[in-house]
Amino acid sequence: MNDEEALATALGVNLLAAAGALTAAIHEGVVARGYTDLRPAHGFAFARMAAGGATVTELAAHLGVTRQAAGQLVDELVAKGYAERRPHPDDARARLVVLTGRGHDCTRAAEAAAADAVRPWTGILGRDRLRALAEDLHRVAPNGPVRPTW
Repeated sequence: MNDEEALATALGVNLLAAAGALTAAIHEGVVARGYTDLRPAHGFAFARMAAGGATVTELAAHLGVTRQAAGQLVDELVAKGYAERRPHPDDARARLVVLTGRGHDCTRAAEAAAADAVRPWTGILGRDRLRALAEDLHRVAPNGPVRPTW
């Protein structure tokens, strides 16, 4: 393995480790804030729905799962009071899945948990390096998607 391959491998492993640790920390923070009936996969669905809702087909594509699996996840979120189905404003055949007040509250809890999880990184990297890391990662993956890797 040459130096470039070694760097690429190390970077990939470290990015995956950081993403896994961040996902776990956010989930733990969400649970600590009282949302004990969710899994990390729900949070990835919330990320897609937060910007005005999504169809089950859009959620399936975002999560990288089948339409049936996304439909089951939506059924679960609706039953738990985090989401609701509404008529789609542009397509009479489709239903839009949107977050309820409880879903938005949970999203804010996840945002606070993410801030708590990342806050120690400032002490490790310093504010300038952390800001540069955030900017560099945005340049590398500007549009995500933010979804689990199964």
